[in-house]
Amino acid sequence: MGQGTNATDEWEIERLDLGAYLHRVGHDGDTAPSADTLAALHREHLDAIAFENIDVALGRGIAVDLDSVQAKLVQRRRGGYCYEHGVLLAAVLERLGFTVERFLARVGGEEVERPRATTHMTLRVTIGSERWLADVGFGSGLLRPLPFDDAAPHAQGAWTFAVASTGPRSWALRELRNGEWITRYGFDEQRLHAADVVMANHFTSTFERSPFVGKVVVVRKDEDSIRSLIDRRLSLERPDGSVDERDVGDDELAALLRDQFAIALSDAEIAQLTFASRAPG
Repeated sequence: MGQGTNATDEWEIERLDLGAYLHRVGHDGDTAPSADTLAALHREHLDAIAFENIDVALGRGIAVDLDSVQAKLVQRRRGGYCYEHGVLLAAVLERLGFTVERFLARVGGEEVERPRATTHMTLRVTIGSERWLADVGFGSGLLRPLPFDDAAPHAQGAWTFAVASTGPRSWALRELRNGEWITRYGFDEQRLHAADVVMANHFTSTFERSPFVGKVVVVRKDEDSIRSLIDRRLSLERPDGSVDERDVGDDELAALLRDQFAIALSDAEIAQLTFASRAPG
């Protein structure tokens, strides 16, 4: 059996409301554990559920047990960040019969002068003899699963990615930007436990220098752009590196979150968020 199969009890996947998830992402097609099903769910998940850290900005914190994650992302139709997306998609895939391995990754890899901590969660999915990198929780990352073993560049819309071996049982997700390959994150094949996600999530959602503490971060990506709201700055980034930016006023915040990021907040939450988010100084 694969690692994902052995780990199902630990991750409590039997508590998943699979029907509610499939309705949430709008999946009405085949659910057999195939490459086509994986690709469809990956894209539908990205289209339906935004990357966002709003609960951190609201002072609520983030819970990463499956019950809490599906209550927020599925039932309340909110978004989340990498651990929430990864916990949810992994449970869905395992319930459908896929073999899933969960890993913690280091954003930027180990090629920089001062490598970061391993604070990103990603998935490897095995279907027969094929292995795929699946990641719906990076915000500006993959649109579709990426073949894991061929190291070839793969276009996803206007973006190009590849999985590269960086050592024995070590890998990196790389992206072609302006003619140069950059490392988005790197990871080793070390088995991840649910307790590891709790620890990493605590650090990421509370450490004062975490990129998700002290500011709002909301991201949606499509075939040819990355739309992001950082505090009160709305940006539209294109694959050629060009960026359009503007500040967001108090009176448009609720509609912008709803219309551009599919995040509906209550009036009280908007008022609190308006106070918490800060315009660039």
